[in-house]
Amino acid sequence: MPATLANGIPIPELDINFVPAKAGEVLKLGPLTCRIMEDGSNTGRSSYLIIISSRLTSSADNRLGVAELIMPPKTPGPPPHWHEMHDETFFVTKGNVRFHVPEVGNPGVDKKVTDAKVGDYVVVPIRAPHTFSNPFDEEARMFFTSTPSFYINYFKLLSTMGEEGKPMPAEVSMTAMAMYATTVVDKQPRKAPE
Repeated sequence: MPATLANGIPIPELDINFVPAKAGEVLKLGPLTCRIMEDGSNTGRSSYLIIISSRLTSSADNRLGVAELIMPPKTPGPPPHWHEMHDETFFVTKGNVRFHVPEVGNPGVDKKVTDAKVGDYVVVPIRAPHTFSNPFDEEARMFFTSTPSFYINYFKLLSTMGEEGKPMPAEVSMTAMAMYATTVVDKQPRKAPE
C-alpha cells in the first residue's frame, strides 16, 4: 500500500524527468534541426492515479510536448497553417524569428508580420493561421511547446520524408501536416529575401 497523507490521499511515487543539455532525440527536418526534449510520455501521469490491487499506478496522457527548433540563417519555415487539436508556444532563445499571420484567401501575402527577438514569447492557439521563418543573417533557436503533445510525432514523421540540409518541399510538409490535424492556408512558404 502506498504512503498516504493524513486525509488518506495516496502519495504518488513519481520522479522528475531530467533532460541534460544537448540530450534528447535529434531530428533533421530539411535545413532545420529539432531536438525533442519531451514527447508527452512523461507528462500527465499524476492526473490519472488509479489504485489497482492495493498498488498505485499511473498513466501518461501526453499533455505536453517540448522541442528546441534550430533554424539556419535565411531559412523559410513551413507553409502557413493552423492546428485543429493543439496549441503551440515559441520562446526565442537565440537570434530572431519572423512570425507570419497569412491573409486568408490571398496566397503569399501576410496581414501581420512580427519579428521576435531573444526573450520574446509567441502563443499560437488552436485555429490561428501562422508560420515562421528566419530571413536573418544568423542562426535562430526557439523553445517550442505543443499541448497536447501528439504534434511532436509530426516532426518525427517529417524527419523521414525530407533530405537533410535541403529545403523541405511544401508538398512534403503538407502531407505530414494533414496526418496531424493541421490545415494548410496556402502553399507558399514565407521565404528569405533574395
